[in-house]
Amino acid sequence: MTQIAPEMWAKLPADATQAPPPPPAPTYGQEVRRRLLANKPAMASIVFIVALVIAAFFGPALSPHTYFRQDLKLSNIPPVFETYAVTSSTGETTHFFLNASNFNLYEVDSEGHVLSLVRGERRDMIKKSQAFEFGDTTVTLDYSRLPPRLLLADGSELRPSGWSWNRTYIFGTDQLGRDILVRQLYGAQISLTVAFVATLVNFFVGVFYGGIAGYMGGKVDAVMMRFVEIISTIPLTLYVVLLMVVFDSGLLSIIIAIGSVFWVDMARIVRGQILSLKSQDYVAAARTMGASPARILTRHLLPNSIGPIIVTLTMLIPSAIFIESFMSFIGLGVTPPLASWGSLTSEAVETLRAYPHQLFFPAAAISLTMFAFNFLGDGLRDALDPRLRG
Repeated sequence: MTQIAPEMWAKLPADATQAPPPPPAPTYGQEVRRRLLANKPAMASIVFIVALVIAAFFGPALSPHTYFRQDLKLSNIPPVFETYAVTSSTGETTHFFLNASNFNLYEVDSEGHVLSLVRGERRDMIKKSQAFEFGDTTVTLDYSRLPPRLLLADGSELRPSGWSWNRTYIFGTDQLGRDILVRQLYGAQISLTVAFVATLVNFFVGVFYGGIAGYMGGKVDAVMMRFVEIISTIPLTLYVVLLMVVFDSGLLSIIIAIGSVFWVDMARIVRGQILSLKSQDYVAAARTMGASPARILTRHLLPNSIGPIIVTLTMLIPSAIFIESFMSFIGLGVTPPLASWGSLTSEAVETLRAYPHQLFFPAAAISLTMFAFNFLGDGLRDALDPRLRG
């Protein structure tokens, strides 16, 4: 063995500083928070979801429009339009835009606020034209060929003065003259309410059903899981459609329909987690100390399965939103004048070629919301995985 030199055993001088003790190891919760904050898509999804919830439940109250008020004179107005300006001999300038799909003129101000529908003379159905008077200036709408043109009295074509954003109806209006933005926010409120309530039912029913089946085992587990398999053999969409036919269409009916069958996946996941955990030593110790099955299940097994449960809940929310939107799309969702993203999409399909913006907004909302919840679920799965600790 190598001899240690005596000088290596010299005492440390009194004024010498010792190395600081190492910092305490981070807890599991701190590691989860650190990994989640480092996941940029998950954090962006959280910001988007929070903003969506705030806008859905508080946005309609801040708007002067409602989701049900109709104004047929201002139907199918786009969110962006090309404005024209006509100046009369008195120096008065009138701003308006042409809706090329229904051949109507709408007066706007210089900032883009829609004022009213411009009334013209009777349309000439033979020449396919219509004259409009702006003071002492006559403008003729010629739609004998597409795209339609605006002609002055000397036959020259009136050129647009520029593009303007619709300041009155930011997302435009639908075929009944209702504000699309408010209906979009109200549709988000309906869709999120259905998704969260169905997911809450899924949490309580699926977690405890799967937990009891996994902990009891044996014949109890076999019987309970055979019931789950019976429900699973029927396609979820078909089952929801059948329940919607029985309960009639409506918000409460679709919540009951989705919530009554949406818990089977959660029950299977929780059962698998409980089966893998109930053989652990801490469960045997709790059983030895006289803990009841209910206490073992609620205080030991389910808390240790909370990671997969939270991830599954996050993943099931976009599925519930999609199912609700599909039900509303085929006419089994909320009844008019209530709006959901599915019903808005269904109404917009009818006018897709003429007014594609009416389909863009609800379709984009559904897609972005599903992306956000899936990114959040992926981020939570990575953050809650104890194998990634450290």
